[in-house]
Order: sequence, then C-alpha cells, then structure tokens
Amino acid sequence: MQTVYDWITVAFFAGLVVLLLQRSVGPEEKQDSMLHYIVPAGGCAVTNYLGNNGYDAFAILIFVGIIAYTLYFLKPFART
Repeated sequence: MQTVYDWITVAFFAGLVVLLLQRSVGPEEKQDSMLHYIVPAGGCAVTNYLGNNGYDAFAILIFVGIIAYTLYFLKPFART
C-alpha cells in the first residue's frame, strides 16, 4: 500500500465486497449475478497496475469507467 492507486482501488473493491455480501442475503429476486462484479473487480486491478506503472491518464479513465459501470448496472444507491 504505497500509492494513491493502491488505497483507492482497495477501498472501492472493499465497497464491492460489502455490496455483494449485502445483496446475497436479500430476497432471492433481488440478487445480482456474480458476473456483474467481474468487470469492476478486474477494473480495480487494471487501474492499480496502470497507475503504479506511470500510466496515470489511462488509470483514471478506467477507474471512472468502473464507477460508471457500477452505478449503472449494480445500482448501489437504489432504494429497495
């Protein structure tokens, strides 16, 4: 945990884990597919790798993309 990318991506990934666990105990018809979590989880890994290797612009673009994907497909703030 040496760079800002490490901290941001780990925090975002932890939020994804909490969202997955919260939704896995909810009503059966409201559960998400595990496949929906692969894109943002992989995006966190790619963002961290690119950011740590000096590709800041690409890392930021990918991170913004995974935030948009998460908000659009997983809807973490939707009321049930």
